[in-house]
Amino acid sequence: MTIRSATLKDYSDIIKIYNQAVDEKFATADTEYVTLESRKVWFAQHSADTYPIYVAEKDGEIIGWCSLSPHRPGRKALRSVAEISYYIHKDHRRKGVANKLIIHTIDSAKALGFRNLIAILLDLNKASIYILEKFGFEKWGHLPLIVEIEGMNCGQYIYGRKLKDQF
Repeated sequence: MTIRSATLKDYSDIIKIYNQAVDEKFATADTEYVTLESRKVWFAQHSADTYPIYVAEKDGEIIGWCSLSPHRPGRKALRSVAEISYYIHKDHRRKGVANKLIIHTIDSAKALGFRNLIAILLDLNKASIYILEKFGFEKWGHLPLIVEIEGMNCGQYIYGRKLKDQF
């Protein structure tokens, strides 16, 4: 398995993997599939030297991805914060793919000068809670019962990790 920066040709695989999370419910707050067109602005916010997207590739297949995204874009006081997101193809979970992607992305975030990483996830997503805590993220906030998926309510956690001493 190799980890590399995503390119335009990877975007459809990134969308396919993300939409698996939509199918599974409670792995994302999206309730409908996303498309390349609907994510156009999101992809435009990412580049290898500011907010990278990394893909894990094995035998020519994209099996997972991890990104750093701006938190509250345009608000300069928050420029040292990035949101980390990760999704693994359903056939490649529990094989260390997420671990390698997250380590790579944390190292990249440090090199890019970010001071804090946050992850926003549904409070029912036990797998993500486990892996975030494994990598030193702590629960920084909870928004109780704000999510409704198919008539069921849950909350949203904000997990965070400091990468560097503050200013």
